[in-house]
Amino acid sequence: MKTAMKTSLKVLGIASLVALGACQSKEAENVQNAYDNQAENLENAADNMEGMADNMTGNMENAAESAADALHNKADAVRDAGEAAADKVDNKM
Repeated sequence: MKTAMKTSLKVLGIASLVALGACQSKEAENVQNAYDNQAENLENAADNMEGMADNMTGNMENAAESAADALHNKADAVRDAGEAAADKVDNKM
Protein backbone atom coordinates (compact mmCIF):
# COMPACT_ATOMS: atom_id res chain seq x y z
CA MET A 1 0.00 0.00 0.00
CA LYS A 2 2.79 2.42 0.91
CA THR A 3 4.66 1.69 -2.31
CA ALA A 4 1.58 2.26 -4.49
CA MET A 5 0.91 5.57 -2.79
CA LYS A 6 4.53 6.69 -3.14
CA THR A 7 4.52 5.75 -6.81
CA SER A 8 1.30 7.69 -7.34
CA LEU A 9 2.75 10.72 -5.59
CA LYS A 10 5.92 10.57 -7.66
CA VAL A 11 3.91 10.35 -10.89
CA LEU A 12 1.76 13.26 -9.78
CA GLY A 13 4.88 15.24 -8.88
CA ILE A 14 6.46 14.58 -12.25
CA ALA A 15 3.25 15.56 -14.03
CA SER A 16 3.20 18.79 -12.03
CA LEU A 17 6.78 19.52 -13.00
CA VAL A 18 5.99 19.00 -16.66
CA ALA A 19 3.08 21.42 -16.37
CA LEU A 20 5.26 23.94 -14.54
CA GLY A 21 8.01 23.52 -17.08
CA ALA A 22 5.83 25.12 -19.69
CA CYS A 23 5.55 28.26 -17.53
CA GLN A 24 9.11 28.56 -16.24
CA SER A 25 12.20 30.08 -17.73
CA LYS A 26 15.07 27.75 -18.50
CA GLU A 27 17.07 29.20 -15.60
CA ALA A 28 14.19 28.61 -13.17
CA GLU A 29 13.74 25.10 -14.53
CA ASN A 30 17.43 24.38 -13.91
CA VAL A 31 17.13 25.64 -10.33
CA GLN A 32 14.09 23.49 -9.68
CA ASN A 33 15.72 20.45 -11.29
CA ALA A 34 18.71 20.78 -8.95
CA TYR A 35 16.40 20.74 -5.92
CA ASP A 36 14.38 17.87 -7.37
CA ASN A 37 17.54 15.82 -7.82
CA GLN A 38 18.41 16.36 -4.16
CA ALA A 39 14.87 15.40 -3.16
CA GLU A 40 15.02 12.25 -5.27
CA ASN A 41 18.26 11.23 -3.54
CA LEU A 42 16.50 11.65 -0.19
CA GLU A 43 13.54 9.59 -1.42
CA ASN A 44 15.90 6.82 -2.52
CA ALA A 45 17.61 6.85 0.88
CA ALA A 46 14.20 6.65 2.55
CA ASP A 47 13.18 3.72 0.37
CA ASN A 48 16.42 1.95 1.27
CA MET A 49 15.78 2.61 4.95
CA GLU A 50 12.29 1.16 4.63
CA GLY A 51 13.75 -1.91 2.97
CA MET A 52 16.14 -2.37 5.88
CA ALA A 53 13.27 -1.86 8.33
CA ASP A 54 11.46 -4.78 6.74
CA ASN A 55 14.30 -7.01 7.96
CA MET A 56 14.20 -5.65 11.52
CA THR A 57 11.89 -6.16 14.46
CA GLY A 58 10.65 -4.21 17.44
CA ASN A 59 12.23 -0.90 18.35
CA MET A 60 14.84 -1.12 15.59
CA GLU A 61 12.12 -1.48 12.97
CA ASN A 62 10.20 1.46 14.42
CA ALA A 63 13.34 3.60 14.50
CA ALA A 64 14.15 2.76 10.88
CA GLU A 65 10.58 3.53 9.78
CA SER A 66 10.72 6.86 11.63
CA ALA A 67 14.02 7.72 9.97
CA ALA A 68 12.53 6.86 6.57
CA ASP A 69 9.51 9.06 7.27
CA ALA A 70 11.82 11.92 8.25
CA LEU A 71 13.72 11.52 4.98
CA HIS A 72 10.48 11.60 2.99
CA ASN A 73 9.45 14.76 4.83
CA LYS A 74 12.82 16.35 4.13
CA ALA A 75 12.47 15.45 0.43
CA ASP A 76 9.09 17.20 0.37
CA ALA A 77 10.62 20.27 2.02
CA VAL A 78 13.47 20.32 -0.52
CA ARG A 79 10.97 20.15 -3.40
CA ASP A 80 8.98 23.02 -1.87
CA ALA A 81 12.18 25.04 -1.49
CA GLY A 82 13.02 24.31 -5.12
CA GLU A 83 9.67 25.62 -6.27
CA ALA A 84 10.14 28.77 -4.20
CA ALA A 85 13.67 29.29 -5.55
CA ALA A 86 12.49 28.80 -9.12
CA ASP A 87 9.66 31.29 -8.56
CA LYS A 88 12.19 33.84 -7.30
CA VAL A 89 14.27 33.35 -10.43
CA ASP A 90 11.21 33.87 -12.64
CA ASN A 91 10.05 36.91 -10.67
CA LYS A 92 13.44 38.61 -11.17
CA MET A 93 13.03 38.42 -14.92
